[in-house]
Amino acid sequence: MRAVVSVHAVAIFGQPVFAGVFLSGDYDGLRLHEAGANLTTSLGCIQLIVAIVVWVRLRLVQPFLATLAVVVAETVQYFAGMAGALWLHLPLGVATVTGVVVQFISVWRRSPSPRTMRALGEEVGDA
Repeated sequence: MRAVVSVHAVAIFGQPVFAGVFLSGDYDGLRLHEAGANLTTSLGCIQLIVAIVVWVRLRLVQPFLATLAVVVAETVQYFAGMAGALWLHLPLGVATVTGVVVQFISVWRRSPSPRTMRALGEEVGDA
């Protein structure tokens, strides 16, 4: 989960940069922004699959619910951007970047519990 969220965070941070390149007058920035949108949306779907595995294996539903919210927002944002609905596309962009950053912080702050370690099949020294 940490790896996928980390890659997702890096990809989503590129999106405002590519949009800024386009808005600065470099029309290749729009092509890069579109490619980044495809990558970011795909990573969101991969993260959703990983979150389902975490939910089933470790009985942690929070990563799934948070990822589902981000994926729904990314999907709406994707289609809003394709339709040119910038009034929706821009605020959702801010929300999705924020959501992924919060997930990044959450997965890296949480240390695996002894129960999680047992579910992964690793030895745990209980005190």
